[in-house]
Amino acid sequence: MNTLALATASAAVLLLAVPAPVRAAPAAAPHKCEGGESDSRGRSSVDGSEITWDDESKFDDARKHAVKVWTAGTLKKVKIKADGATSYADAEWRDANSVTGKWRNVYGKWAPQHGTDHLLLNRAYLDNGKRMGTDEHRRRVAAHELGHALGFCHKPYGNGMYPSLLWADYGHISGKKINGPTETDVKAYHALWG
Repeated sequence: MNTLALATASAAVLLLAVPAPVRAAPAAAPHKCEGGESDSRGRSSVDGSEITWDDESKFDDARKHAVKVWTAGTLKKVKIKADGATSYADAEWRDANSVTGKWRNVYGKWAPQHGTDHLLLNRAYLDNGKRMGTDEHRRRVAAHELGHALGFCHKPYGNGMYPSLLWADYGHISGKKINGPTETDVKAYHALWG
């Protein structure tokens, strides 16, 4: 057998021995939200596959809780960690302190910026002695806002919808004592992030 024929036969055997590539199942469609929009990677604080954060908030316990519940169990696709000396923060935990204008009855807010996004916790309601001034309320609000930083928008309430940490009305979240991502939120996470 000549060298060319031997090389061709060897290549054919090699190709037959290599299994076909396994294709990943297509990701589920992002979940729908209030107002007809959908969860979105593009409307998040996620940079690549992580959110690095900086902390300028007095509510460290609430931040720790939020990070813990959004990285527990199967929620591992997006790393959420403190920024370091060589990294740039994707989000910064900050405090607001207002009950007027856009802050009337608003306990927290995710505010996208042209640089570092803000995760704001409103001391006017969340400080000790205020209407929502307990660890339980602060933790819920922080977890809700970190959900927005992960790309999740407000989920509709009612009409058979299952409980969600991302309901727009905090009274519904508090009334159901939702302290972290629900089964609905976990499904939304995997639909968006894999």
